[in-house]
Amino acid sequence: MTALTSPTAQSSPTALTAEDLEFLRRPLHGFLTVAGSQPRPVWFEAAADGTIQLFSESDAPKVRRVRRDPRASIVVAAPVGERERWVSVTGRVSIEPDGAHDLAARLAARYWDLDDPARAADLEAILKDDQVRLVIHPDTVRRYAY
Repeated sequence: MTALTSPTAQSSPTALTAEDLEFLRRPLHGFLTVAGSQPRPVWFEAAADGTIQLFSESDAPKVRRVRRDPRASIVVAAPVGERERWVSVTGRVSIEPDGAHDLAARLAARYWDLDDPARAADLEAILKDDQVRLVIHPDTVRRYAY
C-alpha cells in the first residue's frame, strides 16, 4: 500500500523558496497576467535575486499595459503525469531595456533544440527584434503541492 501525501498550500509574503526555485528552473510554461489582460503562456526565468524575468517585443500589448499599470502575476504548474504542484508570483513589474536578448537566447536553449535549423532561425528572428526584459519583483508568492 502506498502512503498518501496530503496537499499543502502555503503563502510567503515575498520570497521564493529553494524548492520553488528548483521547480521554476525547469522548462515549464508560465501563465502571465498583466492588468487588463487575460493570461498568456510565456517563457520565464527564475533569477538568482528572486525575481521572475521574461522578454517581450518592446511594443507588445503586454508591455504597453505594464507601462500603464506595473502589476502582474505568473502561475507555473507541473505538467500532466506529475503530482499536482504550482507556484504563483504576484508583484510589481519593471521594464528593463537591457538584457532581453541574452535572456531570450538562454530561454530558447532551455525550451528548444537549437540544433534544429528551424528553431535556430526562430531564435535569430527574435534577436533581430527590439526586445525588453520584464522583471516581476515578488510581493506575494503562493504555492501548492500534493
